[in-house]
Amino acid sequence: MIEGNKKTRYYDFGEAVIASLHGERKKLLFHVCCGPCACFPLTYLCPHFDATIYYCNPNIYPSEEYERRLGELKKLLAYLKRDYGFEIELVVPPYDPEAYNEFIKPYEHLPEGSERCHHCYEYRMDEAYQYAEDHHFDYFTTVMTVSRQKSSVVLNEVGRKLELKHPSVPYLYTDFKKKDGALTGVKIRDHYGLYNQQYCGCRASYNEYLKRKEKL
Repeated sequence: MIEGNKKTRYYDFGEAVIASLHGERKKLLFHVCCGPCACFPLTYLCPHFDATIYYCNPNIYPSEEYERRLGELKKLLAYLKRDYGFEIELVVPPYDPEAYNEFIKPYEHLPEGSERCHHCYEYRMDEAYQYAEDHHFDYFTTVMTVSRQKSSVVLNEVGRKLELKHPSVPYLYTDFKKKDGALTGVKIRDHYGLYNQQYCGCRASYNEYLKRKEKL
């Protein structure tokens, strides 16, 4: 149980878990939304865990964008293998935007950062967490706390909720933004020349992006 100021304690809690491993490598299932967001978290976690990425992102619209982001993630994994020696498995479940859009429909009218997004996080993380449980991973976490546009408190509370649903796999609390994590990720992204998307992913965020462009 995390006590105190959650905004600062999530990072400390994750650090404590890593320290408790005493060099023993554990299997981590890592929900990842794209290559740029994964840059820093992978370099931070892979020295301590045998990481497998679960690319569960049926929210991404349109399908060409989904494929482009997946391609950039594959590029990143190749670069990290070449430069760091990280062997990172990538699991890509079937892309099913129809089921996702039906699920999120009641919330589509809500703005970015609202309950709409919170349900989206849980939808994707739950599927990934189920995979972690089915395949007997030691830990599960998500890359999304690296984003400055996403609340680490909300994401970690979703993780806490899902841990109760999938009790055989502990949730690894994170706040990848801390200690200049977000800035380091940008530097890695730019170093490798990765495509940096201009909207979060879903159809609603895409439409909001188009409206922003019109105002420029």
